[in-house]
Amino acid sequence: MNRTVRHELSCAEPFAWQPLFRALAAHAVPGLERAEYDGDGGAWVERLVPALSGPALVRVRFGRPGMVEVDLSLAPEAPAETLGQEEAAVLALMRRWLDLDADPAVIDPFLSGFGLLAPLVAAAPGLRVPGSVDGFETAVQTVLGQQVSLAAARTFGARLVVACGGEARHGLRSFPAADRLAAVPTPDLQAAVGLTHARARTVTALAEAAASGLSIGNASDPGATRAALLALPGIGPWTADYLAVRVFGDRDAYAADDLVLKRALGVTTARAAAALSEPWRPWRAYALFHLWTGAAYGAARS
Repeated sequence: MNRTVRHELSCAEPFAWQPLFRALAAHAVPGLERAEYDGDGGAWVERLVPALSGPALVRVRFGRPGMVEVDLSLAPEAPAETLGQEEAAVLALMRRWLDLDADPAVIDPFLSGFGLLAPLVAAAPGLRVPGSVDGFETAVQTVLGQQVSLAAARTFGARLVVACGGEARHGLRSFPAADRLAAVPTPDLQAAVGLTHARARTVTALAEAAASGLSIGNASDPGATRAALLALPGIGPWTADYLAVRVFGDRDAYAADDLVLKRALGVTTARAAAALSEPWRPWRAYALFHLWTGAAYGAARS
């Protein structure tokens, strides 16, 4: 029988939870994740996340100062003797996903020293950089989002989950495992998701690489993993840079060739965007999300 346990995860204040929630909601894939504002001035995100005994159901609620609440339900198969260990692992994953260990007392004053960033930091003090609950999932979703709108990427992701998704709980399905996705012929994947042949081939190549041992996660060797990703067809620097921010947790990573970023900076080339970012080291990932928050994720709910 499932049991749900509520945990309170603290974080340093200020904590700009609304921009974090809006970023997560903007990328939420129907059938994989749910994200909504509630009636009490807060918001929540619900999804399945990897755990030792099978996908765990988590519901994260935002709105309380200096913390998030996590309702956690492990898989029914989880042995009683390992419940504490599994819960601890999932909660550590939640902290990485939501960047709860960030230190705004260090990051915010530094970024506020730059004229372009100062008003953005003032508007969202304590901004967090959203991470990833599963590196392979984020890599595939990033490929699906190449050169299309965010809405189109979510649609592709939803179709992929319907066609190939794993275990279902509480009306949600887990993202397909690498070996399961690698076993789908590329033409079938293309037809089921509505991708171009080139994009479907990239997803297949990524799944085959992950199924063969390519580790895509926060514990991976960033340099080696980046090189392996760039060797795959259809994966270029933008994808690798984005994954460095979201999956590898590199707080100096920076997607210089991102279209939204270049528009926010008023430049047209990745070289120019990279040059502008040099003074922002070692916190360029936070600068990136400040610029993205202002340009791509809308305003706070009134």
